[in-house]
Amino acid sequence: MPSDQRCAIFIDGANLYATTKALGFDIDYKKLLKDFQARENLIRAFYYTAMIEDQEYSSIRPLVDWLDYNGYRVVTKPVREFTDSAGRRRFKGNMDIELAIDALELAPRLDHMVLFSGDGDFRSLVEAMQRRGVRVTVISTIQTQPAMISDELRRQADEFVDLSTLASRIGREATERAPRPTGETPTRHRAESRPNLENRYGIRQPEDDA
Repeated sequence: MPSDQRCAIFIDGANLYATTKALGFDIDYKKLLKDFQARENLIRAFYYTAMIEDQEYSSIRPLVDWLDYNGYRVVTKPVREFTDSAGRRRFKGNMDIELAIDALELAPRLDHMVLFSGDGDFRSLVEAMQRRGVRVTVISTIQTQPAMISDELRRQADEFVDLSTLASRIGREATERAPRPTGETPTRHRAESRPNLENRYGIRQPEDDA
């Protein structure tokens, strides 16, 4: 039976991706949503990511589209391109402000905030939510070297949950992944490079039009 405590999930997409990659498992976003819905009075599930908009095809686009239609509130913004001091092309896309504003606006309607991120910049946000009476759970990991969560964020949270302990509940089964055959070279063609959503994220996609 779900708790009466009103809950919202805030997922720092880039940070969660880096964390699961370091831990060696993939998130099944359908499982994740159902798991929290079964245990919490889940009123919102946010996913934040920056995107390179001038690419013909972005590998994150299929996931973003699926999440948007299947219970998640997706927040995106264009990646900013710049040239560093060595003349190298770099990209920057920080979603901290967007996540913080949404959390603070929703705070009066929340009892529990679940933050999927280890970014220490969120410590002040966690403290601000706590001052508003919201209990904050932070999900990341200390099982990697170095740890994926900053010490100050872990200390500030009301509860820290190591993502590695959730792998059996919200992760893809190892046998369900589709590893790339040895020696396979990715192509630049959209049709050939599009990821298999069911294998990678645990979600189904419609068949392509003939």
